[in-house]
Amino acid sequence: MRINLAKSAGFCFGVKRALKIAVNTAKTEKNVCMLGDIVHNEEVVKLITKSGIQKITLLSCGKSKTLLIRAHGACRKTFAKAKKLGYRIVDATCPMVKEIHKIVMEKEKLGFQIIILNSLHKIKKACVVAQSTQNFDKVKKVLKIIKAKIKNVKFFNTICRPTIIKQEEIKKMPLGNDVMIIIGSKNSANSKRLYEISRNLNKNSYWIGSENEIKKEWFNNAKSVGITAGASTPEPAIQAIINHIRNYSSKD
Repeated sequence: MRINLAKSAGFCFGVKRALKIAVNTAKTEKNVCMLGDIVHNEEVVKLITKSGIQKITLLSCGKSKTLLIRAHGACRKTFAKAKKLGYRIVDATCPMVKEIHKIVMEKEKLGFQIIILNSLHKIKKACVVAQSTQNFDKVKKVLKIIKAKIKNVKFFNTICRPTIIKQEEIKKMPLGNDVMIIIGSKNSANSKRLYEISRNLNKNSYWIGSENEIKKEWFNNAKSVGITAGASTPEPAIQAIINHIRNYSSKD
């Protein structure tokens, strides 16, 4: 059984950057905390926790503390509140997410109603952005509807390049493989979209987070298996699943 791994499988630039910042901060700073998870992957969260970074749900007194902003970013109110409380802020926000924030703030000042692919109630002019990991084909369909309802629409394609590359690959791989495996956490939006695209093209598509979820019967009579992984999936998790599938192949 042949195993085909997508070239783009695994960490994107933004995740790699955020993890590097997190690890370096944990080494050089004491009392580092973070609101929520740095990325949507349980194994990565465990790694960050082991490095000494504490996950919190609310900001308190920030004296002698460092607040690490996760890859998904934070709102302006969070930054302002953290500074007021005395936190030292280390920003690991993905640059693509920052670009979306910049566009939104600029257009909001010019009087544009900001649409993040949501409601359309009597809007005369609109600035449209998309979550950086959105399904680009769905974005184009929704944009067509928006343009039919609003005359003055400015659309900014804020879907990041790694997401586009992953989605282009997943449009082809399910057609050339008997089975598709999508690796990623169940709370990973970009992994979910890869699975949805794959499942529409090949019903033998499976979304898993670890090798423990694999079922041998998925590969009955399969000659080839395509594998891809979400932007937050670490390399060891990908290799563990590849090795697990290879064991089925070697036993057969």
